[in-house]
Amino acid sequence: MCHDEPVTTVLIVDDHKAFRTSARHLLEADGLVVVGEAANGREALELTGELSPDLVLLDIQLPDIDGFVVARELQRRGENAVIVLTSSRDAADYGESISESGARGFVPKSDLSGAAIAVYAK
Repeated sequence: MCHDEPVTTVLIVDDHKAFRTSARHLLEADGLVVVGEAANGREALELTGELSPDLVLLDIQLPDIDGFVVARELQRRGENAVIVLTSSRDAADYGESISESGARGFVPKSDLSGAAIAVYAK
């Protein structure tokens, strides 16, 4: 990212610690600031309110509340964060659920990069 562009802050939500760590390193290397990590949907809801990230990178398959429900709840609460869903599965596997969730976009985990999520940032 160019030094003239605003810094985008990110909350990473995924139940796999190894993915959160890899995503953090990858996104920070691309100039994004990771302000927090959540391992499940409840933590995602709590931390989004506390940290006010610009963007929430949200795994769809979480152990407690799926990412679609979390995305809808964040919108219902009026959170300003852009929501980008992610999964190891292809977007086509989810049909209309991605667009109906209120998320701004979807990035497969295999394609994750700062540039891939920056296109959805404010």
